[in-house]
Amino acid sequence: MHDLAADLKALKNSLCREIDVGGLFARSPVAHKWKAPWRALLLRESVAWRLQDLLEQSLVLSQAGKVLGARILLRSAFETLAVLIYLNKSIRSVVAGNLNFHSFSEKTARLLLGSRDKSTNQEQISILTVLEGADRRYTGLLDWYAALSESAHPNYEGMLFGYSTADRENHVTHFKNRWADLHGKNHEDALRACLTVFVGEYNEEATDALETLEKWIELHDAELEASKPAAR
Repeated sequence: MHDLAADLKALKNSLCREIDVGGLFARSPVAHKWKAPWRALLLRESVAWRLQDLLEQSLVLSQAGKVLGARILLRSAFETLAVLIYLNKSIRSVVAGNLNFHSFSEKTARLLLGSRDKSTNQEQISILTVLEGADRRYTGLLDWYAALSESAHPNYEGMLFGYSTADRENHVTHFKNRWADLHGKNHEDALRACLTVFVGEYNEEATDALETLEKWIELHDAELEASKPAAR
């Protein structure tokens, strides 16, 4: 197995530094007169930057024995990964005729620009909706996320289980930080799983889906023009 830190460093060095709209338009003026492909590309690269950052920090914390913080960051990494999976599935749905292109375009705006605090004019898509969509492609992803959420929240695992042991015979509760004992051995495996799925979704699935979407738009441009919503 490759060294995880080295793989994350390699990913960091390979991150996209810019997206040139002019270059996109030169490649396919028909496809890239529409905003959805451009927003999808921005979303794909934003996912890559955030996921690499989260996984790198999670690894550093876990190696320092700070396993609770490492798991909280990994939970965020799985959320971020789910966005890319959800995006790729949505693109495939457009091409298959199961999702209206204009609805997809609105979805890309919400994924990229959505907020909960109304700091933008787009309402974010629920992360649970995104995770459920991703779980339909990778069964078990939602269960993994739920397990990480138990650590992240101040509930039974996040508090009493994570910080104490019970001596039931003597009716004494002993407090200690148990996170490394509970999850330290398995944390890097979970990091590796998240990274492995991301690499496949980013390098193969997203690349092919976006190229397929470009060709689909070129073939359907006239009907898309005829059916586009009126400007508000």
